[in-house]
Amino acid sequence: MDFGLAERIEVYREFVNPVIAEIKTYSPIHGDLVRNRNVIDILRAYENANAVGISYITAREFKGDFENLKLICKETELPVLRKDFILSKEEIERTASAEASAILLIARLLGHKTAEFVDLAHESDLEALVEVHSAEDIQIVEESKAEIIGINNRDIMKLEKDDGDVSVTERLSGLISVKGRIVVSASGIRTLEDLKRALKCADAVLIGTALMMADDPESKLRSFVEG
Repeated sequence: MDFGLAERIEVYREFVNPVIAEIKTYSPIHGDLVRNRNVIDILRAYENANAVGISYITAREFKGDFENLKLICKETELPVLRKDFILSKEEIERTASAEASAILLIARLLGHKTAEFVDLAHESDLEALVEVHSAEDIQIVEESKAEIIGINNRDIMKLEKDDGDVSVTERLSGLISVKGRIVVSASGIRTLEDLKRALKCADAVLIGTALMMADDPESKLRSFVEG
């Protein structure tokens, strides 16, 4: 039986550290992250290191490529999360057409439309990972049926140029009152110590830049998963 992202996180956390591993083309701070490597080779490295799921950023601000998303979805049995600045029903349907498993919805962007967009995602057989970065965002997402809440340790509106760290997850996780939600800590997780802090108050982590900058992404991811 194929498991969705939320279910896989629940299963993985009994045995290892659940890490959603991100294939990220570009960082506004660090520049080109692929560095002439093959995207599928990176995917295989993540699979070998027991990633709980795969994330891919299609946003133009991060030089994403929708064709790469489709290729990744075709080439892996792991759940794939599409990350972008989603603002329309058409983009939800497009994500489903690529055979992704989940879609990122940003509470700060969607505001009072967040619950509606979560429902639209579910209608397209997509899980919704709703991103929050403030107490106000949490109030918005808790009114929705989102199964996964992603706490972004950085302010996405600043395109990763701020100094967010795991303390944001530590502060915001305690404000989530609706039981049964999967909480994912994302961004600013660079070390095993960062990961351990995050998993004290979250169910999983999403790591991108630290893996993409590593000379050996497979070994780096394995150190997080097994650490």
